[in-house]
Amino acid sequence: MTRHPHHFKISFALAIAAGSWGIYWLPQRILEDGGLTGGWGTISQMVVGILILSPVAIWRVVKGKSIGLEFPLTGFFVGSGFVCYALSFLLTDVVKALIMFYMIPVWTTIFEIIFLKKKFGWKRVITLGLALGGLWIVFSQENIIPLPQNAGDWLALAGGALFGAGLIRMEIIKTDGVFPIIFTFFFYGGLASIPIGLFLVDYLGPVPSVEVIMSMSTFLLLISIFYFIPTGVIIFWAPSKLGAGLSSILFLAEIIVGVISASILTNEPFGWRETLGSILIILGGIIEVVYVPKSEKKLANEY
Repeated sequence: MTRHPHHFKISFALAIAAGSWGIYWLPQRILEDGGLTGGWGTISQMVVGILILSPVAIWRVVKGKSIGLEFPLTGFFVGSGFVCYALSFLLTDVVKALIMFYMIPVWTTIFEIIFLKKKFGWKRVITLGLALGGLWIVFSQENIIPLPQNAGDWLALAGGALFGAGLIRMEIIKTDGVFPIIFTFFFYGGLASIPIGLFLVDYLGPVPSVEVIMSMSTFLLLISIFYFIPTGVIIFWAPSKLGAGLSSILFLAEIIVGVISASILTNEPFGWRETLGSILIILGGIIEVVYVPKSEKKLANEY
């Protein structure tokens, strides 16, 4: 595959977009502090995204183009996975939420074996061993088996599993550009966020009043227009231009920024366990990309 003429610009944009998601926990907590409890703040973000993208969706329908609604499973998996991830920041430590969510390689491996009948060699064993080792170090302080310790941990773990399922679906479906993926993400993710928010009402608080929603509406619009949607477009679009390998490395910017920002801006526990666990998971991701057989590299680049 010939290098894209804007290779470095796209790489830089993807690194910035992925890294910016490392501080996604911050607007979540700002919404909560403003009275828009986390669950409903997440729902509001998804709804605002749908409203902003709807004019483009209507235009595409008129032109006979896809808007992604024909991919409900993909939208549900990716959207609900993100919703679980977003809510987990309000119920557990930032670093733990990041680590639990970024167990995605474990889930994708399981799904690829079951549904795509793929076979993996020593490389995947090593990368999964590093990922699970990082998880064990962070969560085995009191238990030999590193099980999630609270609702936020479980949400982040479930979010990673759902998002991983969505990635598998994205390997199968064919879309007309990036818009269908973005719109199906917001549309079906928004639908999924409502029952999730209701189910977690005891943890996240009651439905906020109209006055509270209106008071936070400007902030919601700003983060959607200047943060949520633009970064989402880049994250879903860039891999087709850079190749899966390079993009996978750049995606790791999120966990790096998240760990650093949490250690600086919060009083949450951050010691050698969190540091070493994060390093092992990042190292596993790098090995997964660097040591790829030539045939797999060719396929990744062609994709």
